[in-house]
Amino acid sequence: MYTIETQTSFDSAHFLAGYQGKCGNIHGHRWTVKVIAKGEALEENRAQTRGMLMDFSQLKAALQEMGNAMDHVLILERGTMAEDTLGCLKRDGFRMVEVDFRPTAENLARWFYDRLMEQGFSLQSVVVYETPNNCAAYGAE
Repeated sequence: MYTIETQTSFDSAHFLAGYQGKCGNIHGHRWTVKVIAKGEALEENRAQTRGMLMDFSQLKAALQEMGNAMDHVLILERGTMAEDTLGCLKRDGFRMVEVDFRPTAENLARWFYDRLMEQGFSLQSVVVYETPNNCAAYGAE
């Protein structure tokens, strides 16, 4: 099994609705997302990618695009903020990304994994770091 890795980082805020503790408040992280792609064989037929599992630049670009979309936003679970609060934030130009799940590192790892798989990448795992010492991973068995 061959693997390659790439990563991106971005800054954004989130909160965990219903959490009894500091993480129930809006707070920010310097998120790092590490992607590990996998495959059984290296490319042999294309001159550009011969001897490679895949072109790093394609995986890196896809991950970077996703990271850029999450940079300097408030990530929030749909339905967890009052509509008038949400409306005021939008009116004042704040960027938000609403997701259909609680924005934990675990769920974000799966979110990145699923979207990259939909783009045709063969992945082993995605690891999401909230801090340099705390991370969560999602991947194939």
